[in-house]
Amino acid sequence: MSTSWWRTRKDRKIPLAMLSENEEATIVEIRGGRGFVRRLSELGFTPGTRVKILVSHSPGPTLVEIKGSRIALGKGLVMKIIVKLEACQ
Repeated sequence: MSTSWWRTRKDRKIPLAMLSENEEATIVEIRGGRGFVRRLSELGFTPGTRVKILVSHSPGPTLVEIKGSRIALGKGLVMKIIVKLEACQ
């Protein structure tokens, strides 16, 4: 994936959906209602947790690895998971 404006930003906080395959980041925020946030929390999506994109094709779900598990999420969901890139990859 080509260098984008968000990869050069100092804070680098972006939706999980913007990562390329095999990229990793740290979750900083889940945007949504209480039920949505609670459900993702139950699956392991909590602030401070590392997450890796395994497969991301459009259209279709995104396969992510988190805490040793693989979970498929729809594009709308991964847009609500905000992550921080630790370093440009």
